[in-house]
Amino acid sequence: MSDTENRNVVELRKNISDLNMKLLDLLSQRAQLVINMAAIKRRDRLDLFSPSREREMIQALLQANTGPFSNETVVDLFKHIFDVSLELMRGSNGNGLEIASRFDLLPITVPVGDVEFGKKPVLIAGPCSVESEEQIDQIAKELAVRGVRVLRGGTFKMRTSPYSFQGLGNEGVRFLGEAAKRYGMASITEVNAIHQLDICVKHVDMLQIGTRSMSNFELLQAAGQTGLPILLKRGFAATLEEFELAAEYIYKTGNQRIVLCERGIRTFNSETRFTLDISAVPLLKLRTRLPVTVDVSHAAGRRIIIPALARAALAAGADGLMVEVHPQPHLAHSDGKQQLDIELFDAMMVGLKPWFGD
Repeated sequence: MSDTENRNVVELRKNISDLNMKLLDLLSQRAQLVINMAAIKRRDRLDLFSPSREREMIQALLQANTGPFSNETVVDLFKHIFDVSLELMRGSNGNGLEIASRFDLLPITVPVGDVEFGKKPVLIAGPCSVESEEQIDQIAKELAVRGVRVLRGGTFKMRTSPYSFQGLGNEGVRFLGEAAKRYGMASITEVNAIHQLDICVKHVDMLQIGTRSMSNFELLQAAGQTGLPILLKRGFAATLEEFELAAEYIYKTGNQRIVLCERGIRTFNSETRFTLDISAVPLLKLRTRLPVTVDVSHAAGRRIIIPALARAALAAGADGLMVEVHPQPHLAHSDGKQQLDIELFDAMMVGLKPWFGD
């Protein structure tokens, strides 16, 4: 190669390097605009991703393309830019969600009693409803000897029908808390109104925000301000983004002790009460720093498939399970068809040995 040719190559390489720097600067400017856009969309509760907007940009680029790149190459190049920009919107620091996954922050773990969500899988079990002091004591004793460390029980029941059992209220909260303490367990119950928080703070270790209350933002904030750990259930018609935004309401109160719970979504299927969105488990763990659990009882609505759903949830990476267990499900005041008796619970646990051991 002659000296002249060498000089031409060097000059071209310099020009290419200069353009690389300009492209990087332009991409950085574009990224900042994307972050600003994310903040506005979250403020106005708009979807981060707009397929129609992406199509418009692609069409404009193809109309402007004069080569030498083919249209297919242009689409591939900019589609990658759009994809990483969307990920930036979803996980950007400062203008993004504080619960979002970040490479520079560890996943959040949530201690409750002597277990910690986000480490080894945690099993939450107990009846759909606290029906009496004797009933919750009986089931707490049975579950405690089987290694269950978190006792659940409904006390304020937000039922579809006003004629259905509505729970024991404050008395039920006290029964639940006392039974859990008696057998060395932590306790969790659902709250669906702000005035219920005071009695729950006195007697239980963890609050549950149910599917119908996921969008009750005043309740989310008030529950967060108690400082208690909170298990937040996904609304049965909520997108993952809406679910994450609900968790963000709690996080913004300064309470980071949040556990997400997938409990099934409403679909056209009538074979089960709801449809368990198993894909939500790995997606939420990818998108957020929070532990993710699965309520297999409400997702199923039928006790016969609960063990299979439990194995599927844990195989998908769930940090814990919620299972409804009753001494006599056929006599339960609520949701008897989705509750396990002790014998069926024991059978289920045999299949869960890879996660919970003996």
